Amino acid sequence: MKIALTSISVNDPIAAFKFYTDTLGFVEKLFLPEQSLAIVVSPEDKEGTTLLLEPRGGFGSDKFYDGIYEAGLPVIIFGVDDVQAEYEQLSSKGVVFRQAPTKTEWGTQAIFDDTCGNFIQIHQA
Repeated sequence: MKIALTSISVNDPIAAFKFYTDTLGFVEKLFLPEQSLAIVVSPEDKEGTTLLLEPRGGFGSDKFYDGIYEAGLPVIIFGVDDVQAEYEQLSSKGVVFRQAPTKTEWGTQAIFDDTCGNFIQIHQA
């Protein structure tokens, strides 16, 4: 068994799709803007785990995700080879970081705002 698809809740799937592809470099797996359906995948593993950029709303999810955001917690972690290099590259594209690269006992990490209501962590083991 393996994870085939995971999702994060976003304020605007169309804007999120643009940010995740144009800024972060993910590639389109499926994009149906008229249905607010956006799925992206890592360019390094196009047959790997996909990420659904799910429209926020309903079933109490707004309150849940707002609470996570207000607490400053990341909703997902992306692995990278070099956190410092990713930090510099993304910062040059205007990405706003909540936490600069920080070394911890389990690796180096940084946290940024995805502009769609979430904090995302990048991690280097």
